[in-house]
Amino acid sequence: MNWKPDRIIIVDDDPELRALLRRFLTEHGFETRAVDGRAALDRELARNPADAIVLDLMIPGEDGLAICRRLRSSGDVTPIVMLTARGDPIDRIIGLESGADDYLPKPFEPRELVARLTAVLRRTQGMRDVRTEDIITVGPIEINLSTHMVKRDGVPLKLSSREFALLAALVRSRGRPLSRAQLIERALGRDAEVTDRAVDVQIARLRRAIGERAGDAELIKTVWGIGYVLVSDSA
Repeated sequence: MNWKPDRIIIVDDDPELRALLRRFLTEHGFETRAVDGRAALDRELARNPADAIVLDLMIPGEDGLAICRRLRSSGDVTPIVMLTARGDPIDRIIGLESGADDYLPKPFEPRELVARLTAVLRRTQGMRDVRTEDIITVGPIEINLSTHMVKRDGVPLKLSSREFALLAALVRSRGRPLSRAQLIERALGRDAEVTDRAVDVQIARLRRAIGERAGDAELIKTVWGIGYVLVSDSA
């Protein structure tokens, strides 16, 4: 099997930063392209899909949050690392709510971006490599751990890579509660800067993504004082 480098697209309106990151990521083994906004990103994705996107929050026109939301609503689950000059924790939560997989405030060391990208790609690759218990059914939900396909009553659902990672962690421990710390370690990686509040936000997004609504029987239950649990088949 021929080895192929992971393909990264950098989206930032600062030409100097684009050039710096492109050179640094290329030197670290990534196949890297750099664009300045939505239109160029869409052209690149249509020409050659990426394995991950480095997306600046504050770009002219359609900003990073809007781009992220649009990609996720269209079913694109390409991992996204969001860059921003804002350091307020609420901005990190907003970025994660929009579907980003990780969040890196400026200024940052390029080596830290490499570490974040490597962790995100490792998580998604690890999920693709699952070979045991590939297809799990819980209530109306069918989860294929190899293909990342999730269906509800036979209809495919659109989940981000982070949402799928959380669901996969809950599936593998179904019937047994996982703490927020365990979810961070198993689904998001030990090196992820994620707060308990951010985990709650992601669980809320996951619940919506799998079609849970008020009045429905809960598939993902909150275990007060502990964390969350996916109901077992016998629940």
